[in-house]
Amino acid sequence: MILIHCPYCDEKRAEIEFAYAGEAHISRPVDPSTYGDEEWERYLFIRANPKGRHHERWRHIHGCGRFFNAVRDTVTDKFETTYKAGEPRK
Repeated sequence: MILIHCPYCDEKRAEIEFAYAGEAHISRPVDPSTYGDEEWERYLFIRANPKGRHHERWRHIHGCGRFFNAVRDTVTDKFETTYKAGEPRK
């Protein structure tokens, strides 16, 4: 069983309590009206898919319900750390 630490509840809970929410630290466009189709495609759909260390967003759906960021190794599936949304990359 994979245990994930929720930085808001400050507890390690079973993975079943959480939902993956995509890549972390994706910035919204400052002026969306200036984006063409290719730029919107990159913003909406193109994401990194690294082998190894990856920054991700997760949500504690069966707990506090809040989003947080995590650093997970995509090869071993081990979580290196978790931190609150809005905090800089770790």
